Amino acid sequence: MSCAMSVKHLYSSIIMAGNSFGTLFRVTTFGESHGPAIGCVVDGCPAGLALTHDDVRRELARRKPGGGGAATLRREDDDAEILSGVFEGQTLGTPIAVLIRNKSARSADYDELRDVYRPGHADWTYEAKYGLRDHNGGGRASARETAGRVAAGAVAKRLLAEHGIAVRAWCSSIADISAPAEGEGDFEWEEAERNSFRVPSRESAARIMQKIEELRAIGDSAGGIVSCRATGLPAGLGEPVFDKLDALVAHACLSLGAAKGIEFGSGFGSAALNGSQNNDTLVPASSGGKSFAGNKAGGVLGGISNGMPLEFRVAFKPVPSISTPQMTVARDGTARNISVKGRHDVCVCPRAVSVVEAMTALVLADLLLQNRCSRLGERQGARHGE
Repeated sequence: MSCAMSVKHLYSSIIMAGNSFGTLFRVTTFGESHGPAIGCVVDGCPAGLALTHDDVRRELARRKPGGGGAATLRREDDDAEILSGVFEGQTLGTPIAVLIRNKSARSADYDELRDVYRPGHADWTYEAKYGLRDHNGGGRASARETAGRVAAGAVAKRLLAEHGIAVRAWCSSIADISAPAEGEGDFEWEEAERNSFRVPSRESAARIMQKIEELRAIGDSAGGIVSCRATGLPAGLGEPVFDKLDALVAHACLSLGAAKGIEFGSGFGSAALNGSQNNDTLVPASSGGKSFAGNKAGGVLGGISNGMPLEFRVAFKPVPSISTPQMTVARDGTARNISVKGRHDVCVCPRAVSVVEAMTALVLADLLLQNRCSRLGERQGARHGE
């Protein structure tokens, strides 16, 4: 192959990228909202990790349509099939392929949208980039794609669990109704798994339910905030300068279609603080090591984990598919007034909880493997407090 052809081949592979994520622990998702199936391929997972269908299905059950109560209407079984990479309950070190068949698609709901562009959607931008698009459910741009991410995240979570790392997310605000912070009001971790809005407060969940039903009745939607915490992280995860831990988590979460903002620790609030207020003071730990008096940094210093919990929040915009009439244009440039039909979420946040967890787990699993190459000799434990 000539040099020119090699460059052309490399350039082609670059411009067609964007469906894979990660370096050593690498994930590729595939499929469209109304296609036969969606899924993922996980490459780079070490051999010998205990993994079963139930591990994947359990995570998908938390994300699947119908798991969000009054927030969603489309129902899918999301019964995942592990096609490769696992033998007798253990990973083989080869690519792990997971298939999820679409069984509840109703493409007829989108017939009227073939030649028009929905406000707030990727209809126009996909067509501008590729010259054509799948108008059924948004195709590849649909939130349905995230089921593949959650399946991959289930594998990453199993790997993290082997190292004592856990990732937990919850809805801290929906439709401008905020749940109390941890340690305040009726905040209860278990409640976030009991109610359909993934809110750690029974009282807040009831208020949100009322608001969601009001919005559904008038054909509108709501946004919200998903908070996430990862515990058990050793100090030292993160690859400066461009692959900082918080930069990669931001990349991972902002790659979600409805995500519009992210902040770590004190986040945007730190802009109003003095350095003396924002700095997390180092103090001796009871074990004889070191600790921090607070966590305004969100567990990250210099782009590297400091041993404290990784804490961040992701803002999600309101679902753009609403039955309220909206102005738009058709492919021929004429003005149109449309009302989007179909079974759409009123708020994406309850289902986004498992997706944020999955994307965080993918980043941490990848960095955990990368960190094995960060120094010569046997790595010493650098956990918080050691």
